[in-house]
Amino acid sequence: MDFKGIKITWLGHSTFVLQTPEGKKVLVDPFLASSPVCPEAYHEVETDAILITHGHGDHMADVFTAAPRCSGPIVGIYDLTQWLGTKGVDGSKLMGMNKGGTISLDALKMTVTMTDARHSSVFVDEDGTYVPLGEPAGFVLGFSNGVKIYIAGDTSLFGDMALIGELWSPDAAILPIGDWFTMDPRQAAYACRFLGVKAVVPCHYGTFPILTGTPEKLTEELAALNLDVEVLAVGIGESVQ
Repeated sequence: MDFKGIKITWLGHSTFVLQTPEGKKVLVDPFLASSPVCPEAYHEVETDAILITHGHGDHMADVFTAAPRCSGPIVGIYDLTQWLGTKGVDGSKLMGMNKGGTISLDALKMTVTMTDARHSSVFVDEDGTYVPLGEPAGFVLGFSNGVKIYIAGDTSLFGDMALIGELWSPDAAILPIGDWFTMDPRQAAYACRFLGVKAVVPCHYGTFPILTGTPEKLTEELAALNLDVEVLAVGIGESVQ
């Protein structure tokens, strides 16, 4: 698939940097220095926006150090962003929203629509307290070149993915495939069918031994459904564009 100037760099697990056609950088789910697989070169990455799908540590453990290096908004579900404000994150950067809503990030020439996800969302604070942070979510990103990318976050398969496909027609999807905590490759293949995407970038696999799904298995499952979907399995620290 031709992303028409968009560059997607996988930092391992579910962490990505998406570079817009205008050269702006969007960090998705900041799990950087805390991650066992994120390349050291990205531990202090500077960005123009941060998107957070939900409150688990393996998706936002490094938001507190990443936030000062972000020049623009930090977007997440309202409950999560409100809590970040109480923990010292610059409130002027926080942009809380909720499912079904769409916001325009004018400085980045992109839109962000928040969609449903089926998972949980609790952060373990420094003192060991479990802090509920609203519900998990996904995003549909719309870019100035017309390309739309769906980021599922951590989720199981759910039938309303077909509505996401019908309403927003994403060109590509970033989907978890690891199993145990999220979809496995078979469910991810069905998600591709519901969404009607041309390409899929698999994530949330291989970080820990328990996450056993593989891109190769996803390719097999797509073939079993007779789906012509390109599997863009990039290496950690590598990019697709």
